[in-house]
Amino acid sequence: MMPLTLANTGEECMIKKIGGNPETKQFLENLGFVVGGAVTIVNELGGNVIVNVKESRVAVSKEMAQRIMV
Repeated sequence: MMPLTLANTGEECMIKKIGGNPETKQFLENLGFVVGGAVTIVNELGGNVIVNVKESRVAVSKEMAQRIMV
């Protein structure tokens, strides 16, 4: 298990755990990041990542991406 920030661009990963406080978990869940879901990194800019999740493209800060374990 590793944070989303360490995954390779173009690699599809399975979300295994989402860390953080309940508000952070709810925020990420509302964006489509749920345990067991697939996520693909499209691009990385300065640690911030653009990902495809549930057929949507979402930009996530480095801090948020480190809470998503794949």
